[in-house]
Amino acid sequence: MDVRRIVDAGPLVAWLNRDDQWHDWATTALARERGPLHTTEIVLGEACYHLGGNSAPVQALFDWVRRGALVLHPLWPQHTARTQELMVKFEQMDAADASLVVLSEIHPRATVITVDAGDFRVYRRFRREPLPLLAPDER
Repeated sequence: MDVRRIVDAGPLVAWLNRDDQWHDWATTALARERGPLHTTEIVLGEACYHLGGNSAPVQALFDWVRRGALVLHPLWPQHTARTQELMVKFEQMDAADASLVVLSEIHPRATVITVDAGDFRVYRRFRREPLPLLAPDER
């Protein structure tokens, strides 16, 4: 599978929530991407939580998954040790962010799309390499 774009919860929430401060940026950034976006199941859960339970935006997010526009990657048991290692190393890192770093290690040519550039600039994949990012201040 050719994974080129890994998306964090923030841009998904912003795209579906017109009141979000990053809505315009997310709409532009995600609309110009070709092919499917990729994320993890943990990130999908985080986005659903922030979008508000069983709301129309959550249903739209699930429609994207069903149509293949958003591809979900599970956190396999063989990846949990690395996920945990990242969370211990970077104290501010949650499981969703760690899952995206692991996904970036699995697919190193992919760019991570996030509104949390401050955190993701600190994180390292392969223990020393910065992640390729697309973020609002990266325009």
